[in-house]
Amino acid sequence: MKDLLKIALIFALLLTAIPMLAFLKPQKDKFAAEESPAVSAEADITEAPPEETPPAEEISAADTLKVLDFTSGQVYEISMRDYVAGAILAEMPASYHEEALKAQAVAARTYAVRQREKQRISPNPELLGADISNDSTKYQAYFTPEQAKAFYGDSYELCLAKAEAAADSTDGIVLIWEGEPIVAAFHSTSGGRTESAETVWGSAVEYLVPVESAEDTSSPTYLDEQVFTEKELRARLEAELDSADLGSDPEKWLSIDERSASGTVTKMTAGGAELTGTDFRRIFSLRSANFTVEYSSGQFTITTKGNGHGVGMSQYGANAMANSGASYEEILLHYYTGAELSHYSG
Repeated sequence: MKDLLKIALIFALLLTAIPMLAFLKPQKDKFAAEESPAVSAEADITEAPPEETPPAEEISAADTLKVLDFTSGQVYEISMRDYVAGAILAEMPASYHEEALKAQAVAARTYAVRQREKQRISPNPELLGADISNDSTKYQAYFTPEQAKAFYGDSYELCLAKAEAAADSTDGIVLIWEGEPIVAAFHSTSGGRTESAETVWGSAVEYLVPVESAEDTSSPTYLDEQVFTEKELRARLEAELDSADLGSDPEKWLSIDERSASGTVTKMTAGGAELTGTDFRRIFSLRSANFTVEYSSGQFTITTKGNGHGVGMSQYGANAMANSGASYEEILLHYYTGAELSHYSG
């Protein structure tokens, strides 16, 4: 039990650094988590769904996936089941309820199927013939058995068994929208209500819209506070914003002008320069773009709500729903509004 609690705490700390799910065209394609322990949580890169999405009849039922190990440059072919289990271990605390782990399994499989079919339509030469990479700054996080053993230590066998059970019990199931695998975005913890893809990435996605996730407010990573001196804050802003003119009065440096109904800062100014909360979050490595700023006695205190971009499934919320008796199907259909569950077939 102590090992599982220790793992949960490690995840809570690590789930604050992965970039962000990807939706804006200039960036790499990533449709999964933003918060993965494999790197730092917010590998939630940003980019809109690809223009070419495979129709349902072209989704392959092949039970294997070619994975590029970006550290060695080698391509390995593994079963979809083993990949999904490895993705669960890298993306969600294994101490979570089995129904939450099943929901994560479906999200991971949906991501992998979508990515594999995208590669078959328009191969990315950087993948060296693989379908996907274990570089979690660009793709969904995935632990190889060796990485999982190193991360989980003595709890590895128990955690692996839970991940494999989640993969097996949802075998072949993916989330679809109009016959196509969805962008299965997820994050660690929302601010009490999830966010829309349009707010965060500028591209509306029918099934990635705000839904209630009230239990997230009890998450140990729901609130976070970071303090910056005037010198630290000025240095970061001036390094990132060429047009910023901070002046001599620190109390006038920052202004939050607009935020979404879910709390995400959508417009703010820093020394007269306009930016989004997502921009500010990146500059200061904040847990989320739902934040407040206070200045006092030469210091800026930034308080965030939630952990991650807030789009799609909240992992903490999924676990809370599971603990309240919800099935993985109910969890997924709650967070991905209007999507459907289906067995993919070729």
